[in-house]
This record gives sequence, structure tokens and C-alpha cells, in this order.
Amino acid sequence: MIRIPTARWQKWLRPKRLAAFFLGGTLTAIGGLLLICYLMGPPPMTNKWSTTFYANDDTILGEQYGNTPKRWVSLEEVSPHLIHATILAEDKNFYKHHGFAWKRIFAAALQNIRAGAKVEGASTITQQYAKNLYLTNDKTWTRKFKEAIYSIRLEMFYSKEEILEGYLNTIYYGHGMYGIQAASDYYMDKDPGSLTAAEAALLAGIPKGPSYYSPFQNKELADERQEYIYGLMQEEGYITEPDTLPAVSLSTEQERDTIRRAGYFQDYITAELADVLGMEEDEAVSAGYHVHTTMDPEQQLQLEMQIADTIPADTELEAGAIAMNPHSGAITAMVGGTNYKTSTYNRATTSKRMPGSAFKPFVYYTALKNGFTPMTQLKSEETTFKLPNGGEYAPGNYHGYYANDDITMAEAIAMSDNIYAVKTNLIVGAEKVAADARKLGITSDLQAVPSLALGTSPVSVEEMGVAYSRIANGGKPIEGYTIEKIVDRNGKIIYSHQQPKMKSSLDKKRLFVLTDLMTGMFDDSLSSYMRVTGAGIKDQLSRPYAGKSGTTATDSWMVGFSPDLVTAVWTGYDDNRPMEKVKELGYSKEIWAGFMEAAHEGEPIKAFRPPAGVRGVFVDPDSGLLATSYCEKRRFTYFVRGTEPKLYCHPDLDENSLTPKQEAPPTRRKRWFDWLF
Repeated sequence: MIRIPTARWQKWLRPKRLAAFFLGGTLTAIGGLLLICYLMGPPPMTNKWSTTFYANDDTILGEQYGNTPKRWVSLEEVSPHLIHATILAEDKNFYKHHGFAWKRIFAAALQNIRAGAKVEGASTITQQYAKNLYLTNDKTWTRKFKEAIYSIRLEMFYSKEEILEGYLNTIYYGHGMYGIQAASDYYMDKDPGSLTAAEAALLAGIPKGPSYYSPFQNKELADERQEYIYGLMQEEGYITEPDTLPAVSLSTEQERDTIRRAGYFQDYITAELADVLGMEEDEAVSAGYHVHTTMDPEQQLQLEMQIADTIPADTELEAGAIAMNPHSGAITAMVGGTNYKTSTYNRATTSKRMPGSAFKPFVYYTALKNGFTPMTQLKSEETTFKLPNGGEYAPGNYHGYYANDDITMAEAIAMSDNIYAVKTNLIVGAEKVAADARKLGITSDLQAVPSLALGTSPVSVEEMGVAYSRIANGGKPIEGYTIEKIVDRNGKIIYSHQQPKMKSSLDKKRLFVLTDLMTGMFDDSLSSYMRVTGAGIKDQLSRPYAGKSGTTATDSWMVGFSPDLVTAVWTGYDDNRPMEKVKELGYSKEIWAGFMEAAHEGEPIKAFRPPAGVRGVFVDPDSGLLATSYCEKRRFTYFVRGTEPKLYCHPDLDENSLTPKQEAPPTRRKRWFDWLF
């Protein structure tokens, strides 16, 4: 006779059945998952492709997968110190688990729940390897599930040694370096087999956060993490060295072509690549793209050589320089420092320094829009300005030199008269100057104060290059860029640079007048109480250039252009110490002049072409009046039509008393003759 369980027994059996059912279902699911993973077979041990960069002549600039010969190293070729340091830093129980550290996962989940955000991770070396090989950095459950599948397959078909070897050969160590061979070459200039315990502790700490723990970008954080890992190695008995952490000698030699060519430029390209594709940098540079860039290899080499030949190797003085096509914004050359291997910090794009008098063209553009002309006169004398808040401002000219008389705008910009610039800034309004500077491409914060005219608001070299490009091209709203097109592994163009479609609000005629004024720094006819600021390099120049230099106690600038090339150069010390040697103040001009001449060698000479509505006449630079053959000085100067002087420099002469020859505008050949001689 079958006994029917009582209600009490039925109540007791129900949860047991549910638990058994749940356990059975779970085991079945796990078994099915393992069977699927087994049937899928072993995944490939590498799944990354080199992204190749091409210069503008289609020669290969470099490959972003370490930028060293991509040699896979076996565990036997890696220092045991590095192996121990990596396991302790990333996955202490690597040899004990089967791909997942469940205690770490639950602990991390609890910590994240308490914090209300993801503050702690629990990925094992196997999981990190799976993600690096096959997945994106998306923080989704789908991606985590795929990561688990790949992790199971790796553990199922490969030994721990094979997994660790693959991990060490593919993990990202920052600065475009993938794999321990590339990282050892780059950071230590040695093979991974000869790494010391201290060196291994430093390298093993980088993958957790390549941007944070790079000793070249954040030495303090890198040292802290190195010390932590070194301590773990001591606790586990892997090393028996003294408690004091030995010093590590990072690579300091001139960069080798096998490690990095045009390193600052490649870093900039990598960042732009990730930006335009909406990817992480490490994902973008390992996807097999063919990236066609704007770099001119000859100009890049010329700029690097000019800086190396000008700045002594035994000084800590640094440099940042950028060259670009003013019509398109294409960056053709870039140098972010004197030695990429000792410092990857890009001073051409990241650093912001006071431009000094190199900012003055923006002041004079605003002035030209507000009633000034190249012959507008203001008095150059020692001046203390009364400020609206009751304060005072007393700028000075270089070495305390003043005309103590009226000078023209043409003379003021050529000799870099500070009093004229500040007076102009106050007359037209610093707010208007700041607004026009932003229209020209300055994106940094500008303080609308009297000293703005003297470049006291810090800006980047790249910003100055863009702003001067918009002056040179008549106001076309270009932006700097380095990537022309991106082609995927299948030959499909997935990105092509498009010029921004923005309407210019800049005045083309007055920008050309400003350009003409900026040629004055190389014209001795504008020298009076001081020589023009470009006098020291004008004999090196073989064609028309427009430009402006700038000097503060800590910064030296030279920014200028031909009709087809703009170059901005900054020199100074990273710690803002003053440049006390006179020759150091001239390095920026020497670099600029040498590079511009080398970049234009063999090219036809081009003049700056005036747009419609602009008229050129001979003027007397001292009086600001129309010149005659009786004037001691004369200079061919452009004006917005209708604003040119009407009177002549000799009061006993008028227009009717001049011969037709004197009235006629100069021929192009005559203008060239006057410019050259």
C-alpha cells in the first residue's frame, strides 16, 4: 500500500525538490557550457594586427604594435623576476585556479555594491588575456560573458605556462608598446631576460594603468607601485636583496629608429586615430588599420635636426615646434621635446606657456578693425597705466628703450614696442582682443586685462600654429589634423578627413594688411630707436616671410609663415626657470629660420597675394605719410583701400608736383628688388 506523504512531509520535501532541481539545472548548464567550449576548440593565441602609419608620400612611418620588431619571446627568455612580479601584481593564485578567482570576484562585487560603482576589479591573467585578444573594452554583460567563454577555452586547451607566455607577449605597457620585449626595449633598453628585480617590479606595475604608472608620465605613481610590488616579491621570498629598493636606470639614450621614429608625432596620430574612431588607443592601434597621415618626412627630419643642432645636448632646455599647411590645417612636422626617449611629454600640443609678444598680432588685427591703420601713431615712452580698479600697470620695453616720440603701428610691431601694444589694447578693449583671438583659433582661457597685449595668458604651440595659419590664409577656419584617411584590413576606407564647413567671421582684407605688417620684423627700414626683432636672422632668409617673436623671462617664441607653410617654435625650461643666457633667448628664432629655409629649399619663391580691396603705396615709416623720392626712408605698405595716407612726407610737395614715375605703383619686380636689397 502506497502511503501519501502527510502535509508536514510535503512541506519539508518541496524546498528539497526545488534545490535538487536548481542544482541539476545548474550542473546541466555548466556541463553544456563546457561541452560547447570543448567543441569550439582552442582559440588562437594572438588576435592583434599591426596598425601601420604612412607619411604623406606613402612611405611607412611606423607600425603601432610596439614599434619594435614584433618578436614573440618564450617564458625561458623572460627574467624569472618579471614572471614573479607579474603574477604577484595581477593574479597571485594564477597557478591554482581554472581561469576565475571566485573569492576575488565575490569580494570585488561586494565592494562595488557598497560603493555604488565599480571601484575594484577581479580579472585573472587568463581573463585579461582573453579580453586583450578577442574583445573590446565595452563594460557590458555580453562582453563579460564572451570573456568567460574565451577564458574557459584558454584554460581548457592551453597550459598555464602557455597562457602566461601569451599574456606577457600581448599586454599593453603604454606608449604604444605591446608585449614584454617591446616594453623592455623601450623603458630599459635591454632584453626581458636580463631584467633585475627592481626593473621587473617597475614594468609589472604598468599594465594596471599604462597612463598612470608610466615612469615617463607620472614617476611618483610609478615609483609607489614599483615599491609595492617589490615588497610583495620580498614577502614571498622570490628575492633576497636588501630592503632598500635599488635604483632603476631608465633609457636615456637618443631614440633609436627601431624603437620610435617621430615619437611625438606618432603619439599625436594615435590619439587622433582613437578619437575619430571612438575607440580606446590600445584597441585602435592593434586593429590592423592603414593610417595615411599628413607628415612630410623631409620636413619632420629637418625640424628634428634643426632643434638638435641648435639646442646643446648638455642643457635641460626644452623645445616644442609644429609646422602646418595654412590652407588645410595639415600638420606636416611636429617635435614635442629635445629627446623623446627621456621625455614623451609633448610640449607642442599639451604644454601651455606665455606667448609674450607673439600674441601682439591678435591685438593689431582688432585695432585694424577698429579704425587703426599701419600708419596710426602713438607715443612710445615710459608709461604707468591707471587701471579702472584703481591699480597701476607699468610695462616696460626691452632693455628700457623708448622712442620718446610717436611711432607708427608698422614700427611698433616690427620693433615689438610694448607701450604701443598696451595702449592699443586699452583703446580697442581687451575683451574685443580676446574675442578676436578666439576666432583666430586660440582656445585657452584669455584674461581680458591690459597685460593680455603682452601675451600673459598661456597658450599651446599648436594653438599659435592654428591662429597664425588663419592669418596666413585670410581667415579660413581650419583646424590642425594629422590623419588624411584610414583603411581597414579589407581595404575599405572607413574614414576620410573632411574640411570643417564653417563660415569665417574674420576680415580677409585686414588679415592681409596684418600679414604685411608682420613682414616688417625682417625689414631694417622700420628700425629706429631699436632694430627690428628679426634683424638677427634676416640674412639667413631668402624669401618673404611674415612672423612675430615673443620673449618672457621663461619663454622664447618664434611664429611665422610663408604663403604655404606656418611654423611655431617655443623654447624654455619645463620648471619655468628663467633663461639667463642671452643665446638661449635666440634659439627659437634660429630653429625657425633654419627650418623654414630647409623646408622651402628648391621651391619657387612666392609673394603674399593681396585680396581685392587692398591697396599698396610707398610710405615714410617715420612720419606715417606717403613717401616721395625726397624721403630718407620708404617702404611699400598695404592698406585697406581708402585708409591709406593722403598727405606726403614733404609739406612743400603735393600730389600734382610729383612726376608720373613717382605716382606709379611699383612693379612686382621692383617690390622684390626692394625686399631683397
